[in-house]
Amino acid sequence: MPAYVIFIREKTRDADQLDRYKEKAQPVFANHPVTFRAYNGRHEILEGPNAEGVWILEFPSFDAARAWYHDPEYQDASMHRFVGSDYRCILVEGM
Repeated sequence: MPAYVIFIREKTRDADQLDRYKEKAQPVFANHPVTFRAYNGRHEILEGPNAEGVWILEFPSFDAARAWYHDPEYQDASMHRFVGSDYRCILVEGM
């Protein structure tokens, strides 16, 4: 059953840190079975707080998504995201 990781960027605090995150996180994707379904495309907030950007990543399973997120290389990269912005990250199992 597929699983989805949804990132919602609420506010950028340090663009240089986000650039560093992107640089370090990009190679990690090559080690995991991920398909990008949405990446900062046009969006409209219908309910809830504003969002600067949205990503939707598809993985073949919940466990595969967790393995990617908890990969030590990704965790190292994500420290730059934590410093550079306010995000929400949700893992949801598909149907």
